[in-house]
Amino acid sequence: VDSAETSLLNKLIRTSLMESSHCVEILQRDPSSPLFSVKTFEELPLKKELLQGIYSTGYNRPSKIQETALPIMLAYPPQNLIAQSQSGTGKTAAFVLAMLSRVNAAEKYPQCLCLAPTYELALQIGHLIETIGQFCANIKVTYAVRGNRVLQGAALEEQIIIGTPGTMLDWCFKRRVIDIKKINMFVLDEADIMIDSQGLAYQSIRIQRALPESCQMLLFSATFKETVRAFAMQIISNPIVIKLREDELTLSTIKQYFFVCQSREEKYSALCNVYGSITIGQAMIFCQTRRSANWLSVEMSRDGHQVAILTAELTVAQRADVIQRFRDGKEKVLIATNVCARG
Repeated sequence: VDSAETSLLNKLIRTSLMESSHCVEILQRDPSSPLFSVKTFEELPLKKELLQGIYSTGYNRPSKIQETALPIMLAYPPQNLIAQSQSGTGKTAAFVLAMLSRVNAAEKYPQCLCLAPTYELALQIGHLIETIGQFCANIKVTYAVRGNRVLQGAALEEQIIIGTPGTMLDWCFKRRVIDIKKINMFVLDEADIMIDSQGLAYQSIRIQRALPESCQMLLFSATFKETVRAFAMQIISNPIVIKLREDELTLSTIKQYFFVCQSREEKYSALCNVYGSITIGQAMIFCQTRRSANWLSVEMSRDGHQVAILTAELTVAQRADVIQRFRDGKEKVLIATNVCARG
C-alpha cells in the first residue's frame, strides 16, 4: 500500500474525529502577530450558512488543530500557514471552512485552488466542500482531475477548484481556463505524499510560483520530517507553523502473551483454546502472509465464526467497507495482513 492509498483509507474509515492527546506547538514567524485559539465555532468570523454546514457534518466543537488553525486561516490580513496534522484530526474541514469563507459568491471565476496528490483524495476534499457549503448559495466547486475535460480558453464559473497537480497545471497554463492572478487562496494537502513523487512536487511548485503575492497559502502534511519541512519552506513564505506534539502514551490496560507453536495447526488449536477460555466480543488477528490469512478465514468460518478478511488485493474502497462492517459488529473476527497496520 503506498502512502496515498493509506491516506485515502484513513479518510474513508475515520468518519469522526479521533480523540487526541496531542499538544499543539506553534512556531511563529511574526512575533507581533497575535495568536489565539477558540473553543466554539461561534467565536470565529463564520457566516451562519457555514455554521449550519459544519454542524451538519457532525462537528459540535473545534478539534485541537481547528482551535488553533482556524483563527489563523480566517485572519485578516490573510496569513500563510504550514500545519502538521494526521488524518482524522479535522484539518480537512478546517481548510474547507477557510476556502468557503474566502470566496466571493458574487464573482463567477476561480478564486481558490486546492491540490491533492491523487484523484481519489481530491474527490474526498470536494465532497466535504459540497457538504459544508451546502447552505451557501452560488458557491460552486469543480475538479481538475483526469477525465474531467475542459475546452481551451473556456470561462470557468466555479469559485473553488480541487485537483491533482498535473491536471491543475494543464488547466492553468495550457488550457488557460484559470486566471491564476485572481486566485486568493492556495491549499496544498498531503505534502508528504507530494514529495514522494518528484513530478508532483515540481508541478506544485510551478503553480505556486505563478500565484500573486497577495494569495494566502496553506500547506498540510501528516508528517513533518526534514524533506517535508524543506519543501514547505520553499513554497510558503513567512508562514506560521503548527505542529501536533504527541504526548507519551501508556498502554497499561493491554496484556500481552505469546504461545510457542510448531505449525499452523498448532496455532489454530491455541487460538481455539483462547476462545474457549475467555469471552471475546470482537477480535483482530494478524497473519504474516495472505495465504495464511485465507487459510485461517476458511477454518474459522467452518467453525461458525463470523469472519472478515483484509488483505492487499482488495481495493481501497473494499478495505474501507470491510473495516466499517467490522466496526458495526457485522463480523466478529477481522483477519488481516499488515495492510491493516499500514492503513
